[in-house]
Amino acid sequence: MWIGLAAGAIAGAADGLGGYILVRRNWALRSLRYFVALSAGFMMATVLLEMVPESFNTSGALAAPLLLVGYCVVHLLEHTITPHFHFGEETHGDEFVSRQTSVSVMIGLATHTFFDGIAIASGFVLSSWLGWLIFLGIVLHKMPEGFTAASVMLASGGSRRAALNSALFLGAMTVLGVIALSVFPLLVRFGLPISAGVAFYVAATDLVPEVNREPGIRMALVFFAGIALFALAKMIAS
Repeated sequence: MWIGLAAGAIAGAADGLGGYILVRRNWALRSLRYFVALSAGFMMATVLLEMVPESFNTSGALAAPLLLVGYCVVHLLEHTITPHFHFGEETHGDEFVSRQTSVSVMIGLATHTFFDGIAIASGFVLSSWLGWLIFLGIVLHKMPEGFTAASVMLASGGSRRAALNSALFLGAMTVLGVIALSVFPLLVRFGLPISAGVAFYVAATDLVPEVNREPGIRMALVFFAGIALFALAKMIAS
């Protein structure tokens, strides 16, 4: 439980760091796209090669429908509550964002980050190896996530303090997800497959399109490097 909480706190702090970068330097950091690409590859490998098989081991016949539930929940959120959500390192300073839109975006992002915490805690309930794999895949995209939240808040007329607080709020939601699963560890039977569905959506639908927007082969190679990083970690742990 304590290792999971520590990992969740580090992941949450990365959200805050992303917001801090935007507040301190009011321009997009191109290098964050490489974190997105690396995270996409690592998360895809983690979900398909670890989380999904483990979900079937722990949840049996429930795993497949729960995976679909996790995927569909995020899909519904992004096309109803958060239709203006853009993942990645872009800023929103050149476009007007209403306060209502900024709130809806924060609700969607908070849902993402809560399930990030659920996923991290679910992994540690089953094994330290799976917990650290999930943690690494999640923490890589946390800075762009905090960056996005802060940029939306600034674009809606919020102060720099409010922008930073929005990123810190996402981090707190990650820790809350860890706590929820740690207090009720038996829920891992449901939490892991739902989190796998959420993580698969984030990787395949949010992160990979951001990778594909970048021309040239460099970003694709970073994506494959994320898969290779997963394979290396698995090799070392074996």
